[in-house]
Amino acid sequence: MGVFKGRDVLSILDFTRTDLEELFAETDKILASPHSYENELKGFIMATAFFEPSTRTRLSFHTAMLRLGGSYIDLGELERSSVAKGENLADTIRMLDSYADIIVVRHRLEGAARLAAEIAEAPVINAGDGRKHHPTQAMLDLYTIRRAKGVIDGLNYGVLGDLRFGRAAASFILALSIFKPRKLYLISPEILRARREVLETLVSSKISFEEVNDLEAVLPELDVLYVTRVQKERFPDPAEYEKVRGSYIVTAKMLEKAKRDLIVMHPLPRVDEIAYDVDNTRHALYFRQAELGVWVRMALLKLILKG
Repeated sequence: MGVFKGRDVLSILDFTRTDLEELFAETDKILASPHSYENELKGFIMATAFFEPSTRTRLSFHTAMLRLGGSYIDLGELERSSVAKGENLADTIRMLDSYADIIVVRHRLEGAARLAAEIAEAPVINAGDGRKHHPTQAMLDLYTIRRAKGVIDGLNYGVLGDLRFGRAAASFILALSIFKPRKLYLISPEILRARREVLETLVSSKISFEEVNDLEAVLPELDVLYVTRVQKERFPDPAEYEKVRGSYIVTAKMLEKAKRDLIVMHPLPRVDEIAYDVDNTRHALYFRQAELGVWVRMALLKLILKG
């Protein structure tokens, strides 16, 4: 039995490098011969319950299941479900557990996915809980780098933006701690610095990292630039958001100082942190990154449900 069979996916730190390499190898196989997997999960049902907005994560999970021959049910708009009547998360999960073979859940509360996993007998995939974890985003981020660069180790990384509230950024940084980057620059305004537990993981993993404010000072060194938006919805004080709104914008002109093979990534959606003129440069990889998310999630669903 593979290490993924029947497993919950709650945090990227629950996985070893060997686990992730198995996932990437499975993704490679599906990409090489997608028609061979068209009926791989026929008869399986996936339930998706998103208590926060989502476009790419929700739809890519749906697409992944359909491409594997499976089906999905979706909790849908919360005002049309029993959540609007006051049903609690535990009861909702119990019902989904009786309907489906696997549950994908996103919630604004940190730890919600872990609670769901404790309740459900079916495997639970965390599609984002508050500012904490977004493990499948980190998996597809790493796979995108491996696909573009051939390696994950030995590269210089910059993570730019909201490192305090952004769960995609935090999960990406934690994911890098499983590998061996040459250097990691955490680039953000002072009030958006990475949380203490994230920094402690880097220290315990002996990752060489530096917190800086100025992207342009480190840009020429970078092989990978990972950009995130300011998470407006997670600021407890709107005035604090206004202080950092628009404080960093990556432009095509700025990237003239970068390495020729620098790749620019973003978990999307973007607001104004990457100018549209970057889209047509050789550096832009964020739409390809989102596309690869379907294939990585196909591999993940297959490994969890069938091994």
